[in-house]
Amino acid sequence: MATEAESPLPRSRSLEANARLHAMVPGGAHTYAKGDDQYPQDMAPVISHGSGAHVWDVDGNRYVEYGSGLRSVSLGHAHPRVLDAVRRELERGGSFVRPSIVEVDAAERFLATVPTAEMVKFAKNGSDVTSAAVRLARAVTGRPRVAVCRDQPFFSVDDWFIGTTPMSAGIPAAVTELTVTFPYGDLAAAEELLTRYRDEVACLIVEPVGPPGYLVGLRELADRYGCVLVFDEMITGFRWSEAGAQGLYGVVPDLSTFGKALGNGFAVAALAGRRDLMEWGGLRHRGDRVFLLSTTHGAETHALAAAMAVQTLYAEEGVTAHLHALGERLAAGVREAAAAMGVGDHLVVRGRASNLVFATLDGDLQPSQPYRTLFLRRLLEEGVLAPSFVVSSALDEADIDHTVEVVARACAVYRKALEAGDPAPWLGGRPVKPVFRHRV
Repeated sequence: MATEAESPLPRSRSLEANARLHAMVPGGAHTYAKGDDQYPQDMAPVISHGSGAHVWDVDGNRYVEYGSGLRSVSLGHAHPRVLDAVRRELERGGSFVRPSIVEVDAAERFLATVPTAEMVKFAKNGSDVTSAAVRLARAVTGRPRVAVCRDQPFFSVDDWFIGTTPMSAGIPAAVTELTVTFPYGDLAAAEELLTRYRDEVACLIVEPVGPPGYLVGLRELADRYGCVLVFDEMITGFRWSEAGAQGLYGVVPDLSTFGKALGNGFAVAALAGRRDLMEWGGLRHRGDRVFLLSTTHGAETHALAAAMAVQTLYAEEGVTAHLHALGERLAAGVREAAAAMGVGDHLVVRGRASNLVFATLDGDLQPSQPYRTLFLRRLLEEGVLAPSFVVSSALDEADIDHTVEVVARACAVYRKALEAGDPAPWLGGRPVKPVFRHRV
């Protein structure tokens, strides 16, 4: 792996593959967070394959990978027990004209893992299940508005949420006006919103990252104002506990959504919740039918088999605790390295140990995309692919120690840029950009 004095890693094949992607795929990726605008110019690797905590790009460069499939591959790539479960089902067929017995087994397994839920319905992605939760809440309450936490970055690709972001082009104002926002952690502000829109808010939807007292307060507000409380557990599910934040904190939502780590890279998501609500989308409800979720591929047998294998591994191997231990080791090492290089106030590690992110701050301690670019560039040059510091359980101590060593050398360059008052000479091109922005 290259050091500051060595020539950079070869990247010609990734550059060619990125050009081909942009010629055929809008944005050059199927997820905006994977776009090459998120990486230093001409340094976005195109992946060939992955194993455990490592990935290889099409030029043959090997990286220690963090972020792990946007937090979806928490056990590491190509986990053998997950693959074995998938292979067994692939040989038996993947999708039929009637439910498979695998759907029975998967539902029972999920509800045993998340005992605060009484029913579950599977789908392929998080956006489908969060939008289904919103639709169900509107049907049950007869109310039009959705209240979302404005301090949390993402809930769905659908209009009810994307209309609140800077990328709102193509979304009618009439749709956006039905979504209202509240700041995270401020119960008084949430109650003020519910009072202002009394009898109009169908649901509060929030990523339940804590603290527990705040979540208890939201539960009480939802009950008092007659709206549905929805926990988006896409990230907190399995990383906070196998049963998500609701299992860790003991605060029970009316509905919750899971995905990402549930399939360890295979496409599976879940909407779960109270029986009396979920049945509105079923055949045992006497009122108007709700088109809750109906997806041709939502219950593909191999993806449900992957989910069951993941849940078994978490229970048998204490994966969540291991993720926390790895994250704590990494966070401590990065903070120590940054402090030793004199940039401890500028490279800041944040978040729960199993779900770490980092902030890059300029000389005035303000968030800086140029300094993020500098930092990412130095990591990539030494074989660390880290849009975040989100760990997978496949990392070992040697991976983390190597990462900390690379971070230390990156921080030395960071300090030079701060002393110069300008990171531009170390960027190698345009800065990285935020995903949600109004113009290209």
